[in-house]
Amino acid sequence: MNALKNVKTWIAGGLAAVVLAVGGCTAGAVAASSTTTTSTTTTSTSSATLALTADHDTDSDHTWDTSAEVTIDLSNPTATDGVTVSDGVITITAAGAYRLSGTLADGQVVVDTEDSGNVYLILDNASITNSDGSAIVIDKADLALIVLADGTTNTVTDGSTYAATGDDDPNAAIWSDPDLTILGEGTLNVTGNYNDGIGGSDGLVIVSGTINVTAKDDGIKGKDYLVVKGGTITVTSGGDSLKSSNEDDSGLGYVSIVDGTVTLKSGDDGIDAWTAALVSGGTLTVAESVEGLEAKVVSISGGTVDVTSSDDGLNADDSASTAGDMEAQDGTLISISGGELTVTADGDGLDSNGDMTISGGTTIVYGPTNDGNGALDTNGTFTITGGTLLAGGSSGMAEAPSTDSSQKSLKFTVSAAAGATVEVKDSSGNTIATYTSPRQIASLVVSTDQVKEGETYTVYVNGTASGTTDTSQATSAGMGGGMGGGPGGGGGGGGQRP
Repeated sequence: MNALKNVKTWIAGGLAAVVLAVGGCTAGAVAASSTTTTSTTTTSTSSATLALTADHDTDSDHTWDTSAEVTIDLSNPTATDGVTVSDGVITITAAGAYRLSGTLADGQVVVDTEDSGNVYLILDNASITNSDGSAIVIDKADLALIVLADGTTNTVTDGSTYAATGDDDPNAAIWSDPDLTILGEGTLNVTGNYNDGIGGSDGLVIVSGTINVTAKDDGIKGKDYLVVKGGTITVTSGGDSLKSSNEDDSGLGYVSIVDGTVTLKSGDDGIDAWTAALVSGGTLTVAESVEGLEAKVVSISGGTVDVTSSDDGLNADDSASTAGDMEAQDGTLISISGGELTVTADGDGLDSNGDMTISGGTTIVYGPTNDGNGALDTNGTFTITGGTLLAGGSSGMAEAPSTDSSQKSLKFTVSAAAGATVEVKDSSGNTIATYTSPRQIASLVVSTDQVKEGETYTVYVNGTASGTTDTSQATSAGMGGGMGGGPGGGGGGGGQRP
Protein backbone atom coordinates (compact mmCIF):
# COMPACT_ATOMS: atom_id res chain seq x y z
CA MET A 1 0.00 0.00 0.00
CA ASN A 2 1.12 3.55 -0.58
CA ALA A 3 2.94 5.44 2.14
CA LEU A 4 1.36 8.90 2.16
CA LYS A 5 2.78 11.97 3.77
CA ASN A 6 1.51 12.99 7.17
CA VAL A 7 -0.19 16.31 6.61
CA LYS A 8 -1.69 16.99 9.95
CA THR A 9 -1.89 20.55 11.16
CA TRP A 10 -3.78 23.19 9.14
CA ILE A 11 -4.23 21.16 6.06
CA ALA A 12 -6.63 21.68 3.25
CA GLY A 13 -6.88 20.55 -0.20
CA GLY A 14 -3.48 19.96 -1.24
CA LEU A 15 -2.46 20.52 1.38
CA ALA A 16 -0.56 23.02 3.64
CA ALA A 17 -2.90 25.61 5.12
CA VAL A 18 -5.30 27.58 3.05
CA VAL A 19 -6.26 31.07 4.04
CA LEU A 20 -8.07 33.01 1.36
CA ALA A 21 -8.52 36.72 1.68
CA VAL A 22 -11.25 37.96 -0.57
CA GLY A 23 -12.78 41.33 -0.16
CA GLY A 24 -12.68 44.60 -2.00
CA CYS A 25 -10.04 44.31 -4.68
CA THR A 26 -7.76 41.96 -2.74
CA ALA A 27 -7.86 38.23 -3.35
CA GLY A 28 -5.32 35.93 -1.76
CA ALA A 29 -4.07 32.89 -3.64
CA VAL A 30 -4.56 29.33 -2.48
CA ALA A 31 -1.43 27.79 -0.99
CA ALA A 32 -1.19 24.08 -1.80
CA SER A 33 1.49 21.44 -1.41
CA SER A 34 1.56 17.66 -1.22
CA THR A 35 4.70 17.60 0.87
CA THR A 36 4.90 16.99 4.59
CA THR A 37 4.31 20.15 6.59
CA THR A 38 3.15 21.28 9.96
CA SER A 39 3.38 24.98 9.21
CA THR A 40 0.63 27.43 8.50
CA THR A 41 0.64 29.36 5.23
CA THR A 42 -1.37 32.55 5.08
CA THR A 43 -1.97 35.43 2.72
CA SER A 44 -2.70 39.04 3.50
CA THR A 45 -6.18 39.48 4.81
CA SER A 46 -8.97 41.77 3.72
CA SER A 47 -12.60 41.90 4.76
CA ALA A 48 -13.03 38.14 4.96
CA THR A 49 -10.89 35.05 5.44
CA LEU A 50 -11.45 31.37 4.87
CA ALA A 51 -9.30 28.87 6.76
CA LEU A 52 -9.64 25.15 6.16
CA THR A 53 -8.75 22.85 9.03
CA ALA A 54 -6.83 19.57 9.09
CA ASP A 55 -7.90 16.19 7.81
CA HIS A 56 -7.46 13.16 10.04
CA ASP A 57 -5.10 11.04 7.94
CA THR A 58 -1.62 10.10 9.13
CA ASP A 59 0.93 7.49 8.03
CA SER A 60 0.95 5.82 11.42
CA ASP A 61 -2.65 4.71 10.89
CA HIS A 62 -1.75 2.88 7.66
CA THR A 63 -0.17 -0.11 9.43
CA TRP A 64 -1.46 -2.63 11.96
CA ASP A 65 -0.42 -5.86 13.66
CA THR A 66 -1.12 -8.49 10.98
CA SER A 67 -0.53 -11.30 13.46
CA ALA A 68 -3.54 -10.14 15.47
CA GLU A 69 -5.99 -10.01 12.57
CA VAL A 70 -9.39 -11.61 13.13
CA THR A 71 -10.66 -13.58 10.12
CA ILE A 72 -14.33 -13.33 9.20
CA ASP A 73 -15.81 -15.71 6.62
CA LEU A 74 -18.75 -13.74 5.26
CA SER A 75 -20.21 -16.87 3.68
CA ASN A 76 -20.44 -18.60 7.07
CA PRO A 77 -19.80 -16.04 9.84
CA THR A 78 -19.35 -17.17 13.43
CA ALA A 79 -18.99 -15.24 16.65
CA THR A 80 -15.52 -14.82 18.10
CA ASP A 81 -13.62 -12.34 20.24
CA GLY A 82 -14.75 -8.87 19.16
CA VAL A 83 -17.36 -10.22 16.75
CA THR A 84 -21.03 -11.05 17.23
CA VAL A 85 -23.37 -12.56 14.65
CA SER A 86 -27.15 -12.30 14.70
CA ASP A 87 -29.76 -12.57 11.92
CA GLY A 88 -27.27 -11.83 9.18
CA VAL A 89 -25.73 -8.86 11.00
CA ILE A 90 -22.02 -9.15 11.75
CA THR A 91 -21.07 -6.66 14.47
CA ILE A 92 -17.51 -5.76 15.34
CA THR A 93 -17.35 -4.68 18.97
CA ALA A 94 -13.64 -4.18 19.62
CA ALA A 95 -10.83 -2.16 18.08
CA GLY A 96 -8.44 -4.14 15.91
CA ALA A 97 -7.99 -5.54 12.40
CA TYR A 98 -10.61 -7.76 10.76
CA ARG A 99 -10.08 -9.54 7.45
CA LEU A 100 -13.34 -10.13 5.59
CA SER A 101 -13.60 -12.68 2.77
CA GLY A 102 -16.40 -14.52 1.01
CA THR A 103 -19.99 -13.49 0.30
CA LEU A 104 -22.64 -12.05 2.59
CA ALA A 105 -25.65 -12.41 0.29
CA ASP A 106 -28.13 -10.44 2.40
CA GLY A 107 -26.84 -8.94 5.61
CA GLN A 108 -24.81 -6.16 7.12
CA VAL A 109 -21.40 -5.50 8.61
CA VAL A 110 -21.56 -3.10 11.56
CA VAL A 111 -18.73 -1.51 13.56
CA ASP A 112 -19.85 -0.50 17.04
CA THR A 113 -17.11 -0.17 19.62
CA GLU A 114 -16.33 2.16 22.50
CA ASP A 115 -12.69 0.97 22.53
CA SER A 116 -9.87 3.40 21.94
CA GLY A 117 -7.86 2.54 18.85
CA ASN A 118 -8.54 2.04 15.17
CA VAL A 119 -10.83 -0.46 13.47
CA TYR A 120 -9.52 -1.93 10.21
CA LEU A 121 -11.92 -3.63 7.82
CA ILE A 122 -9.62 -5.51 5.44
CA LEU A 123 -11.65 -6.47 2.39
CA ASP A 124 -10.10 -9.58 0.85
CA ASN A 125 -12.31 -10.58 -2.11
CA ALA A 126 -15.36 -9.67 -0.04
CA SER A 127 -18.90 -9.29 -1.35
CA ILE A 128 -21.48 -7.65 0.95
CA THR A 129 -25.10 -7.05 -0.03
CA ASN A 130 -27.98 -5.79 2.09
CA SER A 131 -31.45 -5.76 0.55
CA ASP A 132 -33.02 -3.24 2.95
CA GLY A 133 -30.25 -0.99 4.27
CA SER A 134 -26.59 -0.02 4.17
CA ALA A 135 -24.21 -2.92 3.57
CA ILE A 136 -21.47 -1.50 5.83
CA VAL A 137 -22.35 0.74 8.79
CA ILE A 138 -19.56 2.18 10.94
CA ASP A 139 -21.49 3.43 13.93
CA LYS A 140 -18.82 3.93 16.60
CA ALA A 141 -15.02 3.83 16.45
CA ASP A 142 -12.12 6.14 17.13
CA LEU A 143 -11.17 5.89 13.47
CA ALA A 144 -12.32 3.44 10.81
CA LEU A 145 -10.16 2.31 7.91
CA ILE A 146 -11.33 0.22 4.97
CA VAL A 147 -8.32 -1.57 3.52
CA LEU A 148 -8.52 -3.04 0.02
CA ALA A 149 -6.23 -6.05 0.05
CA ASP A 150 -3.71 -6.11 -2.78
CA GLY A 151 -4.99 -7.69 -5.98
CA THR A 152 -8.53 -8.30 -4.70
CA THR A 153 -11.92 -7.23 -6.02
CA ASN A 154 -14.53 -6.31 -3.46
CA THR A 155 -18.21 -5.49 -3.92
CA VAL A 156 -20.59 -3.57 -1.65
CA THR A 157 -24.26 -3.14 -2.59
CA ASP A 158 -27.30 -1.82 -0.76
CA GLY A 159 -31.02 -2.21 -1.45
CA SER A 160 -33.29 0.18 -3.32
CA THR A 161 -35.44 0.56 -0.19
CA TYR A 162 -34.35 0.88 3.44
CA ALA A 163 -36.11 -0.39 6.55
CA ALA A 164 -34.92 2.66 8.55
CA THR A 165 -35.41 6.00 6.80
CA GLY A 166 -35.13 8.62 9.56
CA ASP A 167 -33.06 11.78 9.15
CA ASP A 168 -30.22 10.34 11.26
CA ASP A 169 -30.28 6.86 9.75
CA PRO A 170 -27.57 5.74 7.31
CA ASN A 171 -28.41 6.42 3.66
CA ALA A 172 -25.41 5.05 1.75
CA ALA A 173 -24.15 1.61 0.77
CA ILE A 174 -21.09 2.33 2.95
CA TRP A 175 -21.87 4.67 5.85
CA SER A 176 -19.58 5.96 8.59
CA ASP A 177 -20.39 8.20 11.54
CA PRO A 178 -16.72 8.61 12.60
CA ASP A 179 -13.86 9.64 10.33
CA LEU A 180 -13.16 7.10 7.59
CA THR A 181 -10.02 6.35 5.55
CA ILE A 182 -9.94 4.10 2.47
CA LEU A 183 -6.61 2.70 1.30
CA GLY A 184 -4.93 -0.34 -0.21
CA GLU A 185 -4.12 -1.63 -3.69
CA GLY A 186 -7.27 -3.62 -4.35
CA THR A 187 -10.54 -2.74 -6.09
CA LEU A 188 -13.78 -1.63 -4.44
CA ASN A 189 -17.03 -1.61 -6.43
CA VAL A 190 -19.87 0.20 -4.65
CA THR A 191 -23.48 0.43 -5.78
CA GLY A 192 -25.79 2.81 -3.93
CA ASN A 193 -29.26 1.79 -5.07
CA TYR A 194 -31.08 3.76 -2.38
CA ASN A 195 -29.27 7.10 -2.16
CA ASP A 196 -25.49 7.63 -1.83
CA GLY A 197 -22.62 5.31 -2.59
CA ILE A 198 -20.14 6.15 0.19
CA GLY A 199 -21.17 8.67 2.84
CA GLY A 200 -20.80 9.73 6.41
CA SER A 201 -21.15 12.33 9.12
CA ASP A 202 -17.49 13.33 9.53
CA GLY A 203 -14.41 13.34 7.31
CA LEU A 204 -13.46 10.94 4.51
CA VAL A 205 -9.95 10.49 3.10
CA ILE A 206 -9.12 8.25 0.13
CA VAL A 207 -5.44 7.34 0.09
CA SER A 208 -5.24 4.70 -2.65
CA GLY A 209 -7.03 1.88 -4.40
CA THR A 210 -9.31 1.48 -7.40
CA ILE A 211 -12.76 2.66 -6.38
CA ASN A 212 -15.80 2.49 -8.65
CA VAL A 213 -19.04 3.99 -7.36
CA THR A 214 -22.49 4.05 -8.93
CA ALA A 215 -25.13 5.89 -6.91
CA LYS A 216 -28.74 6.94 -7.25
CA ASP A 217 -27.91 10.29 -5.64
CA ASP A 218 -24.47 11.45 -4.46
CA GLY A 219 -21.45 9.28 -5.21
CA ILE A 220 -18.91 9.90 -2.44
CA LYS A 221 -19.67 12.29 0.41
CA GLY A 222 -17.67 13.39 3.42
CA LYS A 223 -19.78 15.86 5.35
CA ASP A 224 -16.85 17.62 7.05
CA TYR A 225 -14.41 17.06 4.19
CA LEU A 226 -13.55 14.72 1.35
CA VAL A 227 -9.85 14.48 0.49
CA VAL A 228 -8.49 12.37 -2.38
CA LYS A 229 -4.76 11.73 -1.99
CA GLY A 230 -4.39 9.01 -4.61
CA GLY A 231 -5.94 6.01 -6.30
CA THR A 232 -8.15 5.62 -9.35
CA ILE A 233 -11.70 6.74 -8.67
CA THR A 234 -14.67 6.53 -11.03
CA VAL A 235 -18.08 7.84 -9.99
CA THR A 236 -21.38 7.74 -11.85
CA SER A 237 -24.09 9.51 -9.87
CA GLY A 238 -27.63 10.77 -10.26
CA GLY A 239 -26.78 13.69 -7.95
CA ASP A 240 -23.38 15.19 -7.12
CA SER A 241 -20.39 12.92 -7.65
CA LEU A 242 -18.07 14.24 -4.89
CA LYS A 243 -19.58 16.26 -2.06
CA SER A 244 -18.96 17.94 1.29
CA SER A 245 -21.85 19.70 2.97
CA ASN A 246 -20.83 21.07 6.38
CA GLU A 247 -22.45 24.52 6.57
CA ASP A 248 -21.67 25.25 10.20
CA ASP A 249 -17.87 25.47 10.33
CA SER A 250 -15.96 27.77 7.97
CA GLY A 251 -12.95 25.44 8.19
CA LEU A 252 -14.92 22.43 6.99
CA GLY A 253 -17.20 21.58 4.09
CA TYR A 254 -14.45 21.17 1.48
CA VAL A 255 -13.50 18.71 -1.26
CA SER A 256 -9.81 18.42 -2.13
CA ILE A 257 -8.04 16.45 -4.84
CA VAL A 258 -4.33 16.18 -4.08
CA ASP A 259 -3.39 13.31 -6.38
CA GLY A 260 -4.84 10.32 -8.17
CA THR A 261 -7.03 9.84 -11.23
CA VAL A 262 -10.65 10.87 -10.77
CA THR A 263 -13.39 10.50 -13.40
CA LEU A 264 -16.90 11.78 -12.72
CA LYS A 265 -20.20 11.42 -14.58
CA SER A 266 -22.76 13.38 -12.65
CA GLY A 267 -26.46 14.09 -12.93
CA ASP A 268 -25.81 17.31 -10.99
CA ASP A 269 -22.46 18.80 -9.92
CA GLY A 270 -19.21 16.96 -10.48
CA ILE A 271 -17.86 18.40 -7.23
CA ASP A 272 -20.16 20.23 -4.83
CA ALA A 273 -18.67 21.70 -1.66
CA TRP A 274 -20.18 24.18 0.73
CA THR A 275 -16.87 25.92 1.50
CA ALA A 276 -14.21 25.06 -1.09
CA ALA A 277 -13.43 22.81 -4.04
CA LEU A 278 -9.65 22.45 -4.37
CA VAL A 279 -7.50 20.70 -6.96
CA SER A 280 -3.75 20.75 -6.38
CA GLY A 281 -2.62 17.65 -8.28
CA GLY A 282 -3.63 14.49 -10.06
CA THR A 283 -6.03 14.19 -12.97
CA LEU A 284 -9.68 15.18 -12.68
CA THR A 285 -12.11 14.57 -15.52
CA VAL A 286 -15.70 15.72 -15.10
CA ALA A 287 -17.09 13.98 -18.17
CA GLU A 288 -20.74 14.87 -17.53
CA SER A 289 -22.29 17.41 -15.16
CA VAL A 290 -24.76 20.24 -14.76
CA GLU A 291 -22.02 22.30 -13.11
CA GLY A 292 -18.49 20.95 -12.98
CA LEU A 293 -17.06 22.35 -9.73
CA GLU A 294 -19.20 24.42 -7.38
CA ALA A 295 -18.27 25.96 -4.01
CA LYS A 296 -17.83 29.31 -2.31
CA VAL A 297 -14.15 29.07 -3.28
CA VAL A 298 -12.99 27.09 -6.31
CA SER A 299 -9.22 26.74 -6.56
CA ILE A 300 -7.04 25.09 -9.20
CA SER A 301 -3.37 25.15 -8.17
CA GLY A 302 -2.03 22.07 -9.97
CA GLY A 303 -2.89 18.89 -11.78
CA THR A 304 -4.90 18.39 -14.95
CA VAL A 305 -8.60 19.29 -14.89
CA ASP A 306 -11.04 18.71 -17.76
CA VAL A 307 -14.66 19.77 -17.18
CA THR A 308 -17.74 19.33 -19.36
CA SER A 309 -20.97 20.91 -18.13
CA SER A 310 -24.48 21.67 -19.35
CA ASP A 311 -24.42 24.85 -17.22
CA ASP A 312 -21.39 26.52 -15.59
CA GLY A 313 -18.01 24.82 -15.73
CA LEU A 314 -16.58 26.35 -12.55
CA ASN A 315 -19.04 28.19 -10.32
CA ALA A 316 -18.00 30.11 -7.20
CA ASP A 317 -21.17 30.76 -5.24
CA ASP A 318 -21.97 31.38 -1.59
CA SER A 319 -25.40 29.90 -1.02
CA ALA A 320 -25.63 31.70 2.32
CA SER A 321 -24.93 35.11 0.82
CA THR A 322 -27.57 37.82 1.05
CA ALA A 323 -26.06 39.81 -1.82
CA GLY A 324 -28.38 40.67 -4.67
CA ASP A 325 -28.22 38.94 -8.03
CA MET A 326 -25.96 41.62 -9.52
CA GLU A 327 -23.85 42.22 -6.41
CA ALA A 328 -20.49 40.64 -5.65
CA GLN A 329 -20.57 38.09 -2.85
CA ASP A 330 -17.97 38.80 -0.19
CA GLY A 331 -15.48 35.95 0.20
CA THR A 332 -16.48 34.19 -3.02
CA LEU A 333 -13.61 33.39 -5.38
CA ILE A 334 -12.30 31.42 -8.34
CA SER A 335 -8.51 31.14 -8.02
CA ILE A 336 -6.34 29.57 -10.73
CA SER A 337 -2.65 29.53 -9.85
CA GLY A 338 -1.31 26.44 -11.63
CA GLY A 339 -2.12 23.25 -13.47
CA GLU A 340 -3.91 22.71 -16.76
CA LEU A 341 -7.63 23.52 -16.88
CA THR A 342 -9.96 22.88 -19.81
CA VAL A 343 -13.64 23.77 -19.57
CA THR A 344 -16.38 23.02 -22.10
CA ALA A 345 -19.57 24.66 -20.88
CA ASP A 346 -23.03 25.36 -22.25
CA GLY A 347 -23.50 27.96 -19.49
CA ASP A 348 -20.73 30.23 -18.23
CA GLY A 349 -17.28 28.72 -18.50
CA LEU A 350 -15.79 30.31 -15.37
CA ASP A 351 -18.48 31.96 -13.25
CA SER A 352 -17.71 33.73 -9.98
CA ASN A 353 -20.41 35.51 -8.05
CA GLY A 354 -17.51 37.24 -6.31
CA ASP A 355 -13.92 37.68 -7.53
CA MET A 356 -11.67 35.77 -9.92
CA THR A 357 -7.88 35.65 -9.97
CA ILE A 358 -5.55 33.91 -12.43
CA SER A 359 -1.87 33.86 -11.52
CA GLY A 360 -0.51 30.77 -13.27
CA GLY A 361 -1.27 27.58 -15.14
CA THR A 362 -3.02 27.17 -18.47
CA THR A 363 -6.75 27.83 -18.72
CA ILE A 364 -8.69 27.05 -21.89
CA VAL A 365 -12.43 27.70 -22.03
CA TYR A 366 -14.78 26.48 -24.74
CA GLY A 367 -17.71 28.61 -23.75
CA PRO A 368 -21.39 28.95 -24.65
CA THR A 369 -22.87 29.80 -28.02
CA ASN A 370 -25.87 31.68 -26.58
CA ASP A 371 -25.51 35.36 -25.64
CA GLY A 372 -27.18 34.89 -22.26
CA ASN A 373 -23.93 33.36 -20.92
CA GLY A 374 -20.25 34.01 -21.33
CA ALA A 375 -16.98 32.13 -21.34
CA LEU A 376 -15.90 34.31 -18.38
CA ASP A 377 -18.29 35.89 -15.88
CA THR A 378 -17.64 37.69 -12.59
CA ASN A 379 -19.69 39.90 -10.29
CA GLY A 380 -16.60 41.28 -8.56
CA THR A 381 -13.02 41.98 -9.60
CA PHE A 382 -11.23 39.87 -12.23
CA THR A 383 -7.45 40.11 -12.28
CA ILE A 384 -4.72 38.17 -14.07
CA THR A 385 -1.06 38.31 -13.06
CA GLY A 386 0.35 35.23 -14.81
CA GLY A 387 -0.41 32.04 -16.68
CA THR A 388 -2.16 31.54 -20.01
CA LEU A 389 -5.85 32.20 -20.65
CA LEU A 390 -7.72 31.38 -23.86
CA ALA A 391 -11.49 31.75 -23.60
CA GLY A 392 -13.86 31.61 -26.55
CA GLY A 393 -17.63 31.77 -26.67
CA SER A 394 -20.58 34.00 -27.44
CA SER A 395 -20.17 37.77 -27.68
CA GLY A 396 -23.21 39.13 -25.83
CA MET A 397 -21.74 38.78 -22.34
CA ALA A 398 -18.05 38.52 -23.25
CA GLU A 399 -15.77 39.59 -20.40
CA ALA A 400 -12.02 39.99 -20.00
CA PRO A 401 -9.76 40.50 -16.99
CA SER A 402 -9.45 44.04 -15.68
CA THR A 403 -7.27 46.34 -17.76
CA ASP A 404 -5.55 47.20 -14.45
CA SER A 405 -4.16 43.65 -14.23
CA SER A 406 -0.38 43.35 -14.32
CA GLN A 407 -0.65 40.82 -17.17
CA LYS A 408 -2.50 42.30 -20.11
CA SER A 409 -5.31 40.75 -22.14
CA LEU A 410 -6.83 40.93 -25.60
CA LYS A 411 -10.48 40.57 -26.53
CA PHE A 412 -11.47 39.91 -30.13
CA THR A 413 -14.84 39.88 -31.80
CA VAL A 414 -14.36 37.03 -34.24
CA SER A 415 -16.58 34.65 -36.17
CA ALA A 416 -15.17 31.12 -36.27
CA ALA A 417 -17.00 27.88 -36.98
CA ALA A 418 -16.50 24.72 -34.96
CA GLY A 419 -13.15 23.19 -35.79
CA ALA A 420 -11.66 26.39 -37.21
CA THR A 421 -8.10 27.28 -36.26
CA VAL A 422 -7.88 30.72 -34.68
CA GLU A 423 -4.45 32.32 -34.33
CA VAL A 424 -3.38 35.55 -32.70
CA LYS A 425 -0.25 37.23 -34.05
CA ASP A 426 1.71 40.29 -32.99
CA SER A 427 2.71 43.11 -35.33
CA SER A 428 5.85 41.17 -36.33
CA GLY A 429 3.79 38.17 -37.43
CA ASN A 430 4.72 35.98 -34.46
CA THR A 431 1.96 33.64 -33.26
CA ILE A 432 1.32 34.19 -29.57
CA ALA A 433 -1.77 31.96 -29.23
CA THR A 434 -3.63 29.24 -31.13
CA TYR A 435 -7.19 28.21 -30.32
CA THR A 436 -9.24 25.46 -31.95
CA SER A 437 -12.79 25.27 -30.64
CA PRO A 438 -15.14 22.27 -30.85
CA ARG A 439 -17.99 24.78 -31.28
CA GLN A 440 -18.52 28.10 -33.02
CA ILE A 441 -17.30 31.24 -31.28
CA ALA A 442 -18.08 34.95 -31.63
CA SER A 443 -15.47 36.26 -29.17
CA LEU A 444 -12.04 35.29 -27.93
CA VAL A 445 -10.12 36.48 -24.87
CA VAL A 446 -6.36 35.93 -24.83
CA SER A 447 -3.90 36.64 -22.03
CA THR A 448 -0.29 35.46 -21.91
CA ASP A 449 3.00 36.99 -20.87
CA GLN A 450 3.53 37.81 -24.58
CA VAL A 451 0.66 40.30 -24.66
CA LYS A 452 2.22 43.75 -24.34
CA GLU A 453 0.59 47.09 -23.71
CA GLY A 454 0.75 49.38 -26.77
CA GLU A 455 1.14 46.51 -29.24
CA THR A 456 -1.45 45.78 -31.94
CA TYR A 457 -2.51 42.19 -32.52
CA THR A 458 -4.32 40.48 -35.40
CA VAL A 459 -6.63 37.49 -35.22
CA TYR A 460 -6.64 34.97 -38.07
CA VAL A 461 -9.32 32.35 -38.81
CA ASN A 462 -7.99 29.46 -40.88
CA GLY A 463 -5.16 31.73 -42.06
CA THR A 464 -7.31 34.74 -43.02
CA ALA A 465 -7.02 37.99 -41.07
CA SER A 466 -10.25 38.78 -39.25
CA GLY A 467 -9.57 41.90 -37.16
CA THR A 468 -7.11 43.71 -34.91
CA THR A 469 -7.11 44.93 -31.33
CA ASP A 470 -4.89 46.07 -28.49
CA THR A 471 -4.91 45.71 -24.72
CA SER A 472 -6.91 48.89 -24.14
CA GLN A 473 -9.96 47.32 -25.80
CA ALA A 474 -10.08 44.25 -23.51
CA THR A 475 -13.15 45.47 -21.66
CA SER A 476 -16.41 43.74 -20.86
CA ALA A 477 -19.36 43.72 -23.19
CA GLY A 478 -23.03 43.16 -22.53
CA MET A 479 -24.03 44.60 -19.14
CA GLY A 480 -20.37 45.01 -18.18
CA GLY A 481 -18.43 44.13 -15.07
CA GLY A 482 -19.49 40.51 -15.23
CA MET A 483 -23.05 41.28 -14.25
CA GLY A 484 -24.30 38.62 -16.59
CA GLY A 485 -27.81 37.29 -16.57
CA GLY A 486 -29.32 34.26 -18.21
CA PRO A 487 -29.39 30.74 -16.86
CA GLY A 488 -26.41 30.20 -14.59
CA GLY A 489 -25.04 33.67 -15.32
CA GLY A 490 -22.87 35.62 -12.93
CA GLY A 491 -25.86 37.09 -11.20
CA GLY A 492 -27.76 33.85 -10.96
CA GLY A 493 -24.82 31.62 -10.16
CA GLY A 494 -25.65 28.00 -9.62
CA GLY A 495 -28.54 28.52 -7.27
CA GLN A 496 -28.80 27.29 -3.72
CA ARG A 497 -27.03 24.02 -2.92
CA PRO A 498 -28.73 21.51 -0.68
